[in-house]
Amino acid sequence: MNRRTLSSALLSAGLLFSCWLPAAAPATDWPAWRGPTRDGIAAPDQKLPANWSETEKVLWKVPIPGRGHGSPTVVGERIYLPTADPVNRTQTVLCLNRKDGKSIWESVVHKAGAEPGKQANSSAASASVTYDKGQLFINFLNSGAVYTTALDLSGKILWQQKICDYVIHQGYAASPVIFENLVLVSADHKGGGVVVALDRKNGNLVWSQPRPKHHNYTTPSIVQAGGQTQMVLAGCNVISSFDPRSGSKLWEIEGSTEECVTTIVTDGERIFASGGYPKNHVVAVMADGSGKIAWQNIARVYVPSMIVKDGYLYAVMDAGIAVCWKSDTGEEMWKERLGGDFFGSPIMVGNRIYATNVRGKSYVFEATPKSFKILSENQLGNESYSSPSICGDRIYLRAATKGETRQEYLYCIGNKN
Repeated sequence: MNRRTLSSALLSAGLLFSCWLPAAAPATDWPAWRGPTRDGIAAPDQKLPANWSETEKVLWKVPIPGRGHGSPTVVGERIYLPTADPVNRTQTVLCLNRKDGKSIWESVVHKAGAEPGKQANSSAASASVTYDKGQLFINFLNSGAVYTTALDLSGKILWQQKICDYVIHQGYAASPVIFENLVLVSADHKGGGVVVALDRKNGNLVWSQPRPKHHNYTTPSIVQAGGQTQMVLAGCNVISSFDPRSGSKLWEIEGSTEECVTTIVTDGERIFASGGYPKNHVVAVMADGSGKIAWQNIARVYVPSMIVKDGYLYAVMDAGIAVCWKSDTGEEMWKERLGGDFFGSPIMVGNRIYATNVRGKSYVFEATPKSFKILSENQLGNESYSSPSICGDRIYLRAATKGETRQEYLYCIGNKN
């Protein structure tokens, strides 16, 4: 796959958050990008089907207006989903009933000016909604600038803050990150981006740090690693760590690549980053500020975020290859081919990984350090750039049917009670 096609995938990724838990999110909820623990690991022991299709195990399916690649945010009895109208150029947050997918409300965040990016597969609603303590937060690229907006649970806009002007390349997909009383937002671009912290109550700027002048698509990750709380970012040819409370830089090393999409994850000692332009690169960096690289390789894990569990790092490469590495040494335990190209990120449930390719085929495979086994292949629609959300014994997946026209749907997959 060439860079031009692959880069459009950033729209699917919405991208970057790791293993800091901001509140006691129930296992039945999926409150933000990458789930309740922000690392792509769902609650274990869920009663999920291994097989489904358009006519089997789909509890409900509802059409979604417009286009977007943000993943479903599931809290309580509601689902929150961003979307954009490519004709009227509006950007909207949808609220759906979790039980049947019916609409509860729609809140137009921007009435015009939606910016999808410069790729045919791009979306003007690629970030995921973040829920925390009765508030919703969403990032949109609009009229040449990035904005963060807070809404209440009735869809009323509480505040809106411009983050910075934005030089558009592929698009924009970074999701808001909540840390204590702060909303953390990154906006890397060739004109010189920023990473900022906003006061969650009113959107006022608390701190801001400039970023290198490169296109990049990652979201800040909050990790407990190297004995401290860190906000880490990869891309722009550096890997950077900040104090999330003050914005002061803890450490920074040359590394990663110019353009990254994936979410940084950690095993507590190392942080794991990957990128795909201008080179393919997976790297494990010691999180203690020493600048030491534990290991690295040239695998192409550009868009789908990785998962680390019990001393092992799991990934689905963009070209549809699943792989497992030992997290401390990078030793390859196994590598197996799935099929198709992947932009959405995998989710781990127990020893199973769920991953959906761009043609709407979802693979369920058993993944342990010792073995890999495909359990099923499941087709919904024929296009998907979003990552699944898995909680409360249900799989929520955004996919589209594309023919002469294109229609998005949100699917709820599960066993009937």
